[in-house]
Amino acid sequence: MILHILNRPPSSSLVYRDALAAMDATDRLLLIEDGVLGALTAQIRHFQAIEGRLFALREDLSARGLEGQCDASVQVVDVDGFVTLTEEADKTVSWF
Repeated sequence: MILHILNRPPSSSLVYRDALAAMDATDRLLLIEDGVLGALTAQIRHFQAIEGRLFALREDLSARGLEGQCDASVQVVDVDGFVTLTEEADKTVSWF
């Protein structure tokens, strides 16, 4: 399993398409920094293909005043959860 890390929201960058195209059925995607905007209900349609494997970093949601506003399909993790995801992954790939 590969953990893909994305820091750009679909509303301002198309790099999410490259990340999704590179993912296989076991990979996971973590949204960080401004990428957490993609976890909102208005943007979640871009990530429907990976439902159940989409995560958002709580600290970045909180820093943007978005905590509690994620789509229900997004799994919110804190920094410790981020560490756990990286430990579970065979490798990580960052998309910027």
